[in-house]
Amino acid sequence: MKFKGGIHIFGDHIDTDVIIPAKYLNQSDPKQLAMRCFEPVAENFYSRVSPGDFLFVGENFGCGSSREHAPIAIKAMGVSCIVAKSFARIFYRSAINIGLPVVTCPHAVAVAREGEQAEANLEEGWLIVKEERYAVPAYPQEVLQIIQAGGLVNHMQQRLRAQEKGVQS
Repeated sequence: MKFKGGIHIFGDHIDTDVIIPAKYLNQSDPKQLAMRCFEPVAENFYSRVSPGDFLFVGENFGCGSSREHAPIAIKAMGVSCIVAKSFARIFYRSAINIGLPVVTCPHAVAVAREGEQAEANLEEGWLIVKEERYAVPAYPQEVLQIIQAGGLVNHMQQRLRAQEKGVQS
């Protein structure tokens, strides 16, 4: 699982109300959520994101409520991966559950600059920023399967269909 794209920077303690304000939680369309993503701190941010881009963020990213709307909005913008100094535990798990890759690498976050390029390979466990290669934990096969399926629900549906075909054969 490889990604390459531009870098967008956000600081420390970005909570889920900043990622997607509560007044938009009645939305269920990911594209509509994406259009409101980071609205309180970067109006029309979605229009600056190209498919495959990265978010490089500070400490405790995704703190606050446990709403899945936040990682859904980020993924719907086309962000391929979030690299953080640290994540709020529930956000980290929610991101994996909806198929959005997340990586903790404080050293890479420290050197990343807005508009530069980054590259990552989560199967091999590396990240490149400013031509410097950083080791990151490689995703276990089970997590890669969840991400590749587009999230935990899709992954489980695929597994159930495969089991049903195996039983019927």
